[in-house]
Amino acid sequence: MARHAKIAAWFTVDQLRTWMQEAPDKDSYRRRLAIWLTFLGPYPAGQIAEMLGVSTQAVWKWVGEYNRSGPCGLDRQGRGGRRWGLLTIEQETALLARWEARAQAGDVVTATQFHTEVSSAVGRDVSLAYVYRLLHRHHWRKIAPRPRHTRQDPAARAAFKQTSRSRSR
Repeated sequence: MARHAKIAAWFTVDQLRTWMQEAPDKDSYRRRLAIWLTFLGPYPAGQIAEMLGVSTQAVWKWVGEYNRSGPCGLDRQGRGGRRWGLLTIEQETALLARWEARAQAGDVVTATQFHTEVSSAVGRDVSLAYVYRLLHRHHWRKIAPRPRHTRQDPAARAAFKQTSRSRSR
């Protein structure tokens, strides 16, 4: 047998009906209608979800939010955004601006070097992965020259290019 949700008494019946009918948009109306249907009769959450075209978990969540916080509990914002950002985008841009001149001049800038400055700006030690994500977020990418041997002879290399057989033959 399916469980039936109970609605907390935040409104009278007439106030609840009016609140449900005065929803500002379709999503709010759907949430408020779930509360109204739960209040009206012994409808299980699965049946209400089927009537509204949403998941059963959504109905239970809406009823729980309404019971805990009242009508304003359903008027919530989405979950988007940078909830775990340690620095704002502007602070990150300012940090990178200091290193950009060095990178433009041809200096090799590594994430490990940048890590200490980011840690001091945040005020605590951050992981190297956080630094890599920060660099990726600002479209910095790894550009490294091809490795060259320290004692190579450029003349010998040019001669080898002229005399070696190509692989396409």
